[in-house]
Amino acid sequence: MPKSKRDRPVTLSKTKKKGKVQKENVVNSIRDAVEKYEFVYVFIYENMRNLKFKEFKERLKASSRFFLGSNKVMQVALGRSVSDELRHGLHKISKLLRGNSGLCFTSLPKEEMERLFNEYEDYDFARTGSTASETVELKEGPLDQFTHEMEPFLRKQGMPVKLNKGVVELVSDYVICEEGKPLSPEASRILRLLGVRMATFKLHLICRWSAEHFEVYRQALEEESDVESM
Repeated sequence: MPKSKRDRPVTLSKTKKKGKVQKENVVNSIRDAVEKYEFVYVFIYENMRNLKFKEFKERLKASSRFFLGSNKVMQVALGRSVSDELRHGLHKISKLLRGNSGLCFTSLPKEEMERLFNEYEDYDFARTGSTASETVELKEGPLDQFTHEMEPFLRKQGMPVKLNKGVVELVSDYVICEEGKPLSPEASRILRLLGVRMATFKLHLICRWSAEHFEVYRQALEEESDVESM
């Protein structure tokens, strides 16, 4: 009887080696970018949307390069202290790589980068677990925005509905979500059906580095941050 492919042993050393090679490639790419571009920015993001971020990067493709991923790997590439930093002052950039952050290398003027980041925002449907930005409540009565075929689905989401002569009807007032509280899976589905977009994908500049100057945009982060240990 032939052996199942599922039963074949996997050499973990190979997967570890692959991961190490990928990290080394990222480190080398970041170090190449330091030499190629004049400025380095740290940015953070809210409500990341991969497709929207890809579109944003495409707009700057000719003049900039972005890196997202392990903060530790990016710190290693730049240097985490004065003794191992790639260029003078780059360890300050490393200290601000925390949480949902990334690197942007560019040759665009400072004013242009600040304008692009400050102006950019995109609205999308909030996901489960996101904090509701407002209270949304539906009043008792007919729900003309829903077809009769959707009545069973709405009941499964916890909505007190029934069919009345082929029209979906809410038999009592129903609060979908409350401002400041996490969205349940059911609430996020209903909000999507209603077309209510609560999530704002936004990018914020944290600091800027050049060979001549280092500037922090958000002072609190500089005061609270520390280099992550390996």
